[in-house]
Amino acid sequence: MLLADCAAQRQLSAPGEPLAVLDAMAGCGIRGLRYGLESLNWAAGSQVWVNDADPDRLPLLQRNLAPLHDAGLQLRISAETAQQLLARCLLLRRRFDLVDLDAFGCPSALLPLALEAVCLGGLLYVASTDGRSPTGHDRPGALRQLGAAARTHPASWELALRLQLGAIARAAWALGRGVEPVLSFSEGRTFRTAVRLRRAPTGGELAQLGLLAHCHGCGDQQVQPLLQLRQWQRCQCPAEPPPLAISGPLWIGPLQHPETLQRLLVRADAEPATVSRPSRRLLERLAADPGDLPRCWPVSHIARQLAGGPPPLSGLIAALQQRGFRAGASGVMPAHVRSDAPWSEILAAARTAK
Repeated sequence: MLLADCAAQRQLSAPGEPLAVLDAMAGCGIRGLRYGLESLNWAAGSQVWVNDADPDRLPLLQRNLAPLHDAGLQLRISAETAQQLLARCLLLRRRFDLVDLDAFGCPSALLPLALEAVCLGGLLYVASTDGRSPTGHDRPGALRQLGAAARTHPASWELALRLQLGAIARAAWALGRGVEPVLSFSEGRTFRTAVRLRRAPTGGELAQLGLLAHCHGCGDQQVQPLLQLRQWQRCQCPAEPPPLAISGPLWIGPLQHPETLQRLLVRADAEPATVSRPSRRLLERLAADPGDLPRCWPVSHIARQLAGGPPPLSGLIAALQQRGFRAGASGVMPAHVRSDAPWSEILAAARTAK
């Protein structure tokens, strides 16, 4: 479905021009096959470059991708490390509408070269299977891989996604480019993020990098942009609070681009055979939650603070909105609420939620 958005962007900038896709860590080639089949529907002469570092996989890739070759797609298959492949693309000045970087572990070291391989307006799709470092369970690993502090947090999947987005944004800014998150999601094992590459950072983009603090005593959270970093406020602990668990730098802006996700949902309705029901439900959840409020709690965490049962999520959201605050269900993690309300107001609303 991401390629559908690339095709729409290509029609705006260069109607009729073919698409170019790079699958840098292809495995058995299943995603490369889908990219190729979708490319055939949009523009003649589209190109798909499929690569895997293991040369023993070449025969398997060739067999699995044979339908693309038979259909006349411009297909290239290679067996190089991702570093070698992306460096070659840089030397050849090859750029793609979509670069897929599906790493085993954390791909941060590849981000600068991967961003160089994305054309302006194109998408970089990054996946990481490193679940310990960005969720605060391997703090030295987070420092090595992400250049950031990661502390245990109630919304751990979202913390990992924001750290990953922060690393992508910093790599893009160092190249003079800007990024726009398109979608971010996880099932707890793999953390997936797609960003659109812009010619330069937008006016407020640099303010989307910040720090997220959590108090393990009272459960309060605070967020600050790095551009306006100041002293942390005292949390809601009645006695002397424990030290704040501070994570970052990380992305504190939106996780999703709802307009893009709505376009993908419209396409899914028009071509239902191309999107499974679970994928469609995921798109609906993400489209309903832009993720622009970085403070997020599970209702079970709120229940522990109240020493009672968890409040109903819908009732808690309604109660917070009646009090004049923004609130919504997280699209990233089930049974999580995000809000801009002070922690005391969230607890008060939870006591009255029905």
